[in-house]
Amino acid sequence: MKIGLLGYPQAGKRTLFTLLTGRAIPESRHPGEALEGTASIRDPRVGVIAGICTPQKTVYAENQFVLCPDIVSDAGARGWLDASRRCDLLCLAVRAFESEDVYHPDGSVDADRDMANLRAELLLADMELAEKRLRRMEKEKRAGQTDQQKRQEAVLKKCLGELESDRPIREMSLEPHEAEAIRNLELVTAIPTLELFNVAEDALGAGVPVGTVAVSARLEQEIMEIDDPSEREEYLQAMGLEATGLDRVNAAAYEAQGLMSFYTMGPDEARAWTIRRGATAPIAGGKIHTDIQRGFIRVEVIKFDDLLAAGSEKAAKDHGKTQTKGKDYIIEDGDICHFLFNV
Repeated sequence: MKIGLLGYPQAGKRTLFTLLTGRAIPESRHPGEALEGTASIRDPRVGVIAGICTPQKTVYAENQFVLCPDIVSDAGARGWLDASRRCDLLCLAVRAFESEDVYHPDGSVDADRDMANLRAELLLADMELAEKRLRRMEKEKRAGQTDQQKRQEAVLKKCLGELESDRPIREMSLEPHEAEAIRNLELVTAIPTLELFNVAEDALGAGVPVGTVAVSARLEQEIMEIDDPSEREEYLQAMGLEATGLDRVNAAAYEAQGLMSFYTMGPDEARAWTIRRGATAPIAGGKIHTDIQRGFIRVEVIKFDDLLAAGSEKAAKDHGKTQTKGKDYIIEDGDICHFLFNV
């Protein structure tokens, strides 16, 4: 799963990308070049499980971030669009803090205006692509149309009308066959979005709308410079924060993609595995190894809270907290699983 960091220049995207992934921006980077990096999701449940089973290795779930090129006023500079279309989630980042040391491309800071403009950029890009495709299809009609082309034309006309009314494709009620008809066009407003506001340190306590996250890139830099975990925790508490902004961005991005975690534990490894909500036990097992999905027999499940209360996997089993489930079981967030299979 790839998460695109997208926005205008000077919004703080590069700083957040580096802090999230630990990857520095090369000085040789071309303005139109996209960069990728991996960010671990600091799920506290993984730490708890590792503390119980003391494994040789602890593995967190991960998000794959893509630093997209800046969106600029030059209509011909659309490197951001190509990079965005390859993502599973778009994190729209805007600047919401004043600073005499950091210029703003539009001359003034207005986060709501910038977010509205970003949404409009995505809508405009899809409108242009839909119109271009429909013009081409009109010419192709002279040689006849396949059923697939007819379906795509009908769906595109439907989508274009909605796009012109400022409605992104992800909010349209498309039937599965309609969505499939335009899938290969990689329309960018079909991708889920998460709106991110890069705020001043003293604005972190303010409420933000549902579907958005507030983070201070400057504060996150200060936090990352504190090496001692206990000192970092004290600093967060002094700021009135329960978690770092990076952790909140990671978690919000995970949630916005419809993802969740299940866990495996043992002396070798405690690990979080990523699946989509609603996945069955065999599909979850397939994330570990395809043989598990292919030869799935059953899964033994311990709920995280039951493990925590028991204090160990053995104690949880002794207290009858292990549930045996079949192939129709829907994995729940926080399940600790042991899969039985035969191939």
